[in-house]
Amino acid sequence: MAIEPPDELIQLQRASDAAHEAVRDDPSDRAWAAWRDRAGEVQAAVTEYAKEIGEPRNKVEAAVKKKARYPEPADES
Repeated sequence: MAIEPPDELIQLQRASDAAHEAVRDDPSDRAWAAWRDRAGEVQAAVTEYAKEIGEPRNKVEAAVKKKARYPEPADES
């Protein structure tokens, strides 16, 4: 069964990815702290969701990252 993470987790991952990208442009302590905060939020949410659905956390995390980073193209039917 494929894991279909909720949009909330996808958005959290995208926010974390954006904060990580910002560190490349501004490697200040503030930027690093922002990324750590976002990454921590994602990890906590992924762990909670994995427990709720009874799936391994690492599989849920992989599904979230895949959906966040490689969204499926919109159906233009």
